[in-house]
Amino acid sequence: MAAARGGSQVIPRPADHRPGGPPPWAHLAPAERAVTVDRVVEAVRGLGEPRPVPGGAPPGARPSAVLVPVYDDGGEAALVLTRRAQHLRAHKGEVSFPGGRREPGEGPVETALREAEEETALVPADVEVVGELDPLATFSSGSLIVPVVGRLDRRPALVAQEDEVEAILHVPISELLHEDTYRQELWRFPQGYHPLHFFEVPGDTIWGATARILHQLLLLVTGTGR
Repeated sequence: MAAARGGSQVIPRPADHRPGGPPPWAHLAPAERAVTVDRVVEAVRGLGEPRPVPGGAPPGARPSAVLVPVYDDGGEAALVLTRRAQHLRAHKGEVSFPGGRREPGEGPVETALREAEEETALVPADVEVVGELDPLATFSSGSLIVPVVGRLDRRPALVAQEDEVEAILHVPISELLHEDTYRQELWRFPQGYHPLHFFEVPGDTIWGATARILHQLLLLVTGTGR
């Protein structure tokens, strides 16, 4: 029996939140939601220079990077994500891409590959770096995150680093584009209502910075925006 959509992730949803709009890719036929790895690579490489964070990064934001690993799974693109360990002080149980803070002298690519190896035993030499998505700032953790997209030539054999990672997830992009997966909510911030993205996949709810990264990636591969 397939797992129900959504998971046990704790979401601090405000009482005055509102439903948002439909996904930009809602008009796509089911066959158009089967995205290949080549399409992902083409879309990321065609992005051009990443855009700066709107309004600038928060003061003192810590430079960070994550790896967005993509591989072919039966002719369709699939992504590697992780579910963070439950004993962590911050973001416990949340779904994220492998990554973390940049160390002195590192660029985003070096950080993303190092963290992916530490968290999942992904061999850096097995990753073909494709490009970077737009950076994003997180005000809860004070990070400035650069998403680095990397292509793998096969489904990787990974091992979760138990101190940080509870589980390694393999998620087809077609699953993220499924009509029952994505929803948007409007949360009120000092500047007004702002859209937040949620992906309800079997067994997990993906939200926060990871959902923002996925949202941009899906806009690119479906040709519905940036």
